[in-house]
Amino acid sequence: MKLRPGCFLQYLYLDETYCLLSVRNAKALTDYFQLLDVHKKNALNNLQFYCFLHYVTDLKKKHIMRLFDLLDRNAEGSIGFDEFYLVACLLLAHENRLEKQFIYRHSGPLFRLLDVNDCHTISPTEFREAGFLFNIKKDELEKTFKEFDVSGE
Repeated sequence: MKLRPGCFLQYLYLDETYCLLSVRNAKALTDYFQLLDVHKKNALNNLQFYCFLHYVTDLKKKHIMRLFDLLDRNAEGSIGFDEFYLVACLLLAHENRLEKQFIYRHSGPLFRLLDVNDCHTISPTEFREAGFLFNIKKDELEKTFKEFDVSGE
């Protein structure tokens, strides 16, 4: 997953230590989110989310919609700014090759994102299906999974 040249997100800075945006950049992202939120519901529906990610990334439609479904846990048909912020930081982590630091720093939200069946564990299958989010090649997925699998379950 790569950002398209010249897109808005390329002008934001992601802190390498904490993998978070500065206050100024978070404000810019908030303003951008409000521009995308044409219905003024403080949320983006699947079409708005698809158009955003299609414009700023090289992700295929199936991956964009899969990500939307992962983010829309309560099946309301929309995602809020918190989820949007997570996606933006994940994209910037890819851009800056900080995927593993991002996983480490944001393990809680990412765990909840990947735990599709809410059983409080992430199976290798769940991790494999979401591998596109972390730019991890198939041959590295198992190694990365074992690296973060602290309980062995």
